[in-house]
Parts: sequence; C-alpha cells; structure tokens
Amino acid sequence: MKPKYWVPAISRANEIIHLVARYPGKFRLIDLSQELEISKSSIYSLLNTLEHLSWLRKTEKETYTLGPFFGTIGTLYLHQFDILDAFLAEAKRVVTIVDEHIQLGRLIGDEVYYMAREEGSSPVRLVTDPGNRFPAYASGLGKVLLSQYDYDQLKEVLTETTFEKKTPSTISNIDELWEELKKAKQQGYITDEEEGAKGFYCVAAPIYDSRNEITAAVSFTMLASSWKEKKGLATQEIQKLAKVLSLYENT
Repeated sequence: MKPKYWVPAISRANEIIHLVARYPGKFRLIDLSQELEISKSSIYSLLNTLEHLSWLRKTEKETYTLGPFFGTIGTLYLHQFDILDAFLAEAKRVVTIVDEHIQLGRLIGDEVYYMAREEGSSPVRLVTDPGNRFPAYASGLGKVLLSQYDYDQLKEVLTETTFEKKTPSTISNIDELWEELKKAKQQGYITDEEEGAKGFYCVAAPIYDSRNEITAAVSFTMLASSWKEKKGLATQEIQKLAKVLSLYENT
C-alpha cells in the first residue's frame, strides 16, 4: 500500500533514475516510456526536468546516463558525517566566545548548500536553514567557497548565473565578484555586509582538505549592532574554527 501523501511524479522520476543507473546509455525517451509504461508526454516533461537539474544527461545518441548531480551529491554524502560531527562539536565551543550564529556550507554549482548551524543567543531569524541553498555570489559563505577558482574557472561556474539583487549591496556582476575573491585569497576570509539580506553581516573562512583544496566553509552571521562590536573577534574566531575543521578534512 502506498503512503497517504504519495507524489506520483517523484515516484516516476525515481523509477527513471534507477533504470538509467542500471543501464547507462541504453534507453532513449521512447524506450523509457515503453519500459516503465509512462506516456510519452509525461516522460518528456520528467526527462526534461531531470536533465535541467543535472540528474540525467542526454548523450549524442539521444540515450540517457546519470548526470553530474549524483557525483556531487555522492561526494557530499560520503563527507558529510565527519565534517558535520566535527562542526557540531567545535562550533559549540566557538559560539560561547562570540555568541552569534555559525553556519557550515559547501558549494554545489553556483549555490551554497547549507549543511548545519550552531546558534548563539541572538533571537534573529536567518534566511537560510540547513538543507537550503542560496546564490553563492550573494553570501559570505558562497564568496569564500568561490575563491578556490581563478577568473576563467569562475566564469565557467557562473556561466548561467543571473546576478539578482537581493539587497542594494548585492554584487552585480562577475568582475565585481572577482575583486572580492582576490581579497579573500589574500586575507583568508571574506565579509558579507548586507549583500544577502538587509541588516545581516557575515564573515566566512574556508575549510581545506589534504590536497589544499577548499571543500567547505564556515561563517558567523549577525546584525549591524553586533557587527560593529564583534567584527574583529568574529573574524579571528571563524578563521581559527576553519583551521580546526580543516584538520578533520585532512584525516
């Protein structure tokens, strides 16, 4: 018996993904339609959506394979437990020093994927919860994660990105972003002053693995009143936390 709140479209998408995973490059649209007994009109929409999300990739022969999304998400799945456990343990200690919200995130495409948060005593409600995504160009976490790229790589990653203004202070284009990233590369951290949300300030630092590649990042987020008082301390402590978490990524 199916669960009460069953979503048929998701169930059909799951069937498609499982079949393509077992037989990559074998099935065309018509083949999938016949094999799974899904109408051509319905499966066309499903395949188009899955391809757009990078869950599937269409080959030159019009057959389907799994898309790059699963490579990214698989890597995140394998890494999430160690870094999450380390973050939850270490962030508790750092929050007692600065008493502001700390977030952990990774980069997926041109977006930040928020993995976890340790909250300070501030009652302020953040616009990003664990599990959410947010444009990388418009956040401290995102910018410091993008700092791993050179200019040409950055253009490739953001080739389809629309620089939507979240606030009047949001970065407007790739060249403006690049100037910010050059600062991050030099100083080891980056700030976000009301770029993602009005009234919110952040400072973020990168987490490195054993190959000296940025795999994740952490940030403090606070209101303007706290920023004036705690910016120096928060900058110092978020860099310390990032270095400690990098040790976990190197094990």
